[in-house]
Amino acid sequence: MQNSNPSNSKAQAVHLWLVLSRASHVIEMHAVRSIESMGIGKSDFAVLEALLHKGPLPVNLLGRKVLLTSGSITTAVDRLEERGLVRRCNDAKDRRARIVSLTQAGSELAEKLFAAHADDMECAAAVISEEEQVTLIHLLRKLGLGAGALLHSPS
Repeated sequence: MQNSNPSNSKAQAVHLWLVLSRASHVIEMHAVRSIESMGIGKSDFAVLEALLHKGPLPVNLLGRKVLLTSGSITTAVDRLEERGLVRRCNDAKDRRARIVSLTQAGSELAEKLFAAHADDMECAAAVISEEEQVTLIHLLRKLGLGAGALLHSPS
C-alpha cells in the first residue's frame, strides 16, 4: 500500500536509506572480518572468488566485475601472481588483452576461502528466514535497479 502523504513518504524514504545504510555497513564489517580472518584482503578475495565462479577473464573485465579500478586490479593480480595463485597469459583473440586464470593452488585456496566465507555469511543472514532473504534480495535488486535508472535519466 502506497503512502499518499508526501511528507510521510519522504520521511519513510529517508528512514529506508538510514536503515539500509546501517545494515549494509554492519554486514560489510562482518564480511571483511570473515575474509581477513582467513589471511587475505578483500580485493584479493574478490578476484579469487570471481575467477572461481566465472573462469578465466580479461584483466579489465575482472576489474569491472569486482569493482576495482584498473590500477587496483593490476596491483591485486600482481600480488596474487606473486603468491602463485593466478597466472596471466595473452588473449588469443586480442593481442592487447591479458587473461587472468586461477592456478591449481589458487583454485584450491579459492574454494576453501569461499566455503568458509559462505558459512560466515549464512550465520550473519540467519537472523531472517530463508523466505525473508529471498524477498529481501528481490526488493533490494528492484530498489537498486530503480535508483540506478534515476542516475542515468535526465533531471
